[in-house]
Amino acid sequence: MKIVGFAKTSDEADSRVAIILPTYCEAENIESLIISIEDLQIDPTIIVMDDSSPDGTAYLVKKLQKAYPNIVLVSRPRKAGLGTAITDSFRFILSRPNPPDFIIAMDADYSHNPQDIPRLLRQARKGYDVVVGSRYCPGGKVRGWNLRRLIISRVANGVTAKIVALPVNDFTSGFRCYSREYIQEILPELHSETYEIQIETLRQARVHSAKVTEIPITFTNRKMGKSKLTNNEILSFLMYMLRTASKISM
Repeated sequence: MKIVGFAKTSDEADSRVAIILPTYCEAENIESLIISIEDLQIDPTIIVMDDSSPDGTAYLVKKLQKAYPNIVLVSRPRKAGLGTAITDSFRFILSRPNPPDFIIAMDADYSHNPQDIPRLLRQARKGYDVVVGSRYCPGGKVRGWNLRRLIISRVANGVTAKIVALPVNDFTSGFRCYSREYIQEILPELHSETYEIQIETLRQARVHSAKVTEIPITFTNRKMGKSKLTNNEILSFLMYMLRTASKISM
């Protein structure tokens, strides 16, 4: 991995929040998303974990670094999956001197509203290990999905709830806030390569008796570009669920 730019350490600024933005071909969204996050005035460290996007995503991030020294660009040599992007980001953040108290993961395509970040943080500061931005808890919404995709998502979450047995409505949401202590505890046990990382981080919450809660969000189908969820990643997700079910039933 190639790292471009190092955000200010806590000796220079009170940055107690890190935000992970995994990217692959997000040139249409990344600039406006980062500027929206910067406008929140929460002084985060922003980690852009880019899988060598051929559309110039990294180039745009490097331009933004000139104005915002709190941005770190980590370029990986190839598209290696969301799960490894998240875990690589966790490892990078925890390797920094005096790592932040809270780590937020979110999509880089504007399907997650950056205005919800302060709400996640407020809830996390009440002592929760994981706060999920939920589409399916009371008050949560989904915009821009057809009925078929919505039904598939709701069924997948219903099945996951039965298997993992946590009081969570949205196991597949990618909008999360984690405590540093929780990530330090579970990181050695995270092995997902793709989208099943969302389930794995919550399954570990059950294993470690972590405190988990949800806040309602409105999920908006990506503004620009197209979904990068492949058939292989869907298959990997299903296989992970089968393995998880077998482990828990033993």
